[in-house]
Amino acid sequence: MKRVILLLSLTLCIVNVSFAQVGEHRDELAIGVNGGYMMSNVGFMPEVPQDMHTGLTGGLTLRYTSEKYFKSICAIVAELNFAQVGWKERILTPNDDPVINPITGIAEAYERNMTYLQIPVFARMGWGRERKGIQVFAQAGPQVGFFLGENTKTNFTKPNLAERTSQIVAQDSMSVERKVEYGIAAGAGIEFSINNVGHFMLEGRYYYGLGDIFGNSKRDYFGRSNLTNIVIKMTYLFDIHRSNNPKIK
Repeated sequence: MKRVILLLSLTLCIVNVSFAQVGEHRDELAIGVNGGYMMSNVGFMPEVPQDMHTGLTGGLTLRYTSEKYFKSICAIVAELNFAQVGWKERILTPNDDPVINPITGIAEAYERNMTYLQIPVFARMGWGRERKGIQVFAQAGPQVGFFLGENTKTNFTKPNLAERTSQIVAQDSMSVERKVEYGIAAGAGIEFSINNVGHFMLEGRYYYGLGDIFGNSKRDYFGRSNLTNIVIKMTYLFDIHRSNNPKIK
């Protein structure tokens, strides 16, 4: 419940920041596409040793710029993205050697791939040029994800628990229980604008899930199973409405 309250509070703050006019007015609307590379894992408790799962993300971006307060350009940004997330297990012996499965004779491997429809909403602050030149920016806000599907990549049917450092394998046979997950995302990057052409952005972003993909009650196996990910993405936006203000550079 505390996580939901935190997420709702952050959403309300974004709305207040975006529509409370206290600086130089802007009325700029831009739309475009984004795509990037994701590195993710799941915060299991009890802990499951993992390497970074890798995947792709891409979708649509909408940005409304409302004002310039002193030197800060204030905007609200919303995205609709398809994302490939999951976890990749690190299966090792106490000597950090790969665990060999006695049936297959090869090193054991396990990876879970999950597809989500993700909707982040950000409060954005930028510093620099708006229509021609370079601008740096930072943004943060809530994100909600809707589970679309999953698949597993593995090369064994029965794990070699006698050789493993970790004995936690319950997650391997569990399907995602909670179809909606939510959390907080934050990022920073650089934007290059060309007048009458558009805006090109490169951004690094971190997401921390406040919800869990599996049940977390006392009768469930995992007390926590939240998604986290790091995203490197590029975005292209073109203006569909611009302020009639000769001061904007």
